[in-house]
Order: sequence, then structure tokens, then C-alpha cells
Amino acid sequence: MSKDLYAILGVARTASEAEIKSAYRKLARKYHPDLNKDNKDAAEKFKEVSAAYDILGDKEKRQKYDNNEIDADGRPTGFGAGFGNGQGFDGNGGFYTYTRSGGRQNPFGDAGGFDFSSIFGDDIFSQFGGGAQNFRGGARRPRKGEDVSYSMPIDFIDAVKGSQQQVVIGGRNVNVKVPAGTVDGQTLRLKGLGQPSPNGGENGDVLITLKVRPHAYFKAEGNDVLMELPVTVKEAILGAKVTVPTIDGKVAVKIPPYSSSGEKLRLKGKGIKTKQATGDQIITLKIIAPKNHFTPLEQALQSMPDENIRSF
Repeated sequence: MSKDLYAILGVARTASEAEIKSAYRKLARKYHPDLNKDNKDAAEKFKEVSAAYDILGDKEKRQKYDNNEIDADGRPTGFGAGFGNGQGFDGNGGFYTYTRSGGRQNPFGDAGGFDFSSIFGDDIFSQFGGGAQNFRGGARRPRKGEDVSYSMPIDFIDAVKGSQQQVVIGGRNVNVKVPAGTVDGQTLRLKGLGQPSPNGGENGDVLITLKVRPHAYFKAEGNDVLMELPVTVKEAILGAKVTVPTIDGKVAVKIPPYSSSGEKLRLKGKGIKTKQATGDQIITLKIIAPKNHFTPLEQALQSMPDENIRSF
């Protein structure tokens, strides 16, 4: 009794091309020899579903099969039936077709091989020893070497302003360019400095995760630099001119008279400079009461009128 190719793939005769391809992919994954070591039944099943897909996955061959012009083995029926093609697998797992002249041809086209990653995707072949298998004579595609991960601490100023850092990778010193505006946990990729490929492909990369050390008084928020500035009661009431640090050095800042805790001063352009934008430095005032008793101050405050500053 002749084989039913539709039954082999588990699809109806009215199945679409996409449904046939999907069914084949599921069965090919299930019965692939690399997933079924020393399982002859699975190997035979894999050959069977591959041969079925060779016909049903080809629009012209499928039409001939549906019209009984070729049989389940791809051989012509009726006149010339004894001179048809036959299919098989070579010793490397490649699929071939016998021609009427006795030679072999690739049923998947003149390209010389069928790339099974188009059916399986690269991920499944990572289970077979790494990398997609290109069944052209059984040769594997060159596989990229493994990436290597490092963690590197870095000072806040070096991170926000950008810097050159030197690290030892594989016994040699490597200069690493840290871009301005780098944040804690950001990863830099150094192409080609990882593990070599096992079969002639590209080297892997080095991935460096930066750990930004906290600063004593600066914090970053986007491209802005934040800091809290302690001021005395005298400076807050009378106003003052004080020197404050920025990531580029010290600058003079004027505190307006009668300033309150929590008020903010903005230093334009004194934040983080990147290719995209330049931030500001935002200073939040924090009034600090004197630690020692000062009688004139207390008397002056006693003589001040009471103010209602609370809304609750």
C-alpha cells in the first residue's frame, strides 16, 4: 500500500503551505538524530518526515503528487515510472535524490545544501553542541567564541565625565573608554577580546559591567548633578556668596536673603555633558541651626512677630 505523505506529516490534504511547514518543523525537532542518539526508529522517522516534506513542501511536486503524477517516493507514475528519482540520506546526514542517470542531486535547490536553521532556528542547534548545523557536507557554520564577563568599580566623577580606564584581560593591559554619563550597572562591550571560536569563527566579546562608587555629596539624575548645600541661619537670612564644588571644579554661588530649607538653586551647564545634551547642577539648600547658644540671636528672634506658615 502506498504511503500517504499527508498522514506522515499529520496534516489534512487541504493544509496550507504554512501548516505543512509547521507540522514538519515540529516532527523534525522531535525525531532529529542529534536529539535521539542511537535511536534507529527516530532516525527512520526523521528520514520519512523529511522525504514527505521534500514533496509536500514544494508547490510543484505537491501538485504532481496530488494528481498522482508522482508517488510518495517522488517517482513518476504511469509511463516512465521505472526511471524516476529516489531519495536517501548520505553518511553526513544530508538528503539527496537519485537522478534517472544514476547521479545525485540536492532536492533543496542548486545551492548545494539545505540550511536546517531555516526550519529549526539557531536556538535548537545550541542543544547539539553549539551553533546551527549547515547540512552542506555535514560542515558546521563557524561559531562565535564565548563572551567573557567582568565587573569593574569606577569613581563617580570618572563615570559622569567619561574617562579612560585600564583593565587586565587575558594577561594584558587593555584601555577601556568609559563614555560620559555612564551609570551604575551599565555594560561596555569590547569586541573580539573574549574566548576564541572553536571552529574558526569570530572571537567572543568581553562584557564589562561598571559599578559606580557613590560620591560624598553628588548624585546623578539623568544629565543633572544633584547636591545638598548646608547653609547657616545667618547665610539663609542675610544672603551670602559661598563656594561650592561641581564636577568640573569649584564655583561661587549667591544665596538669596531669606532663603528656606528645600529651596533649589540651578547652575546652568554645570551638569553632565554628553553628545546628546548638557545637564545642570541643582543645589538644594539645607539650613543648619547653630550648635551653641547665642543670646543676641535668641533675643532678636523673640522680638520677631509670629508668622502663620502652616496650613494644617
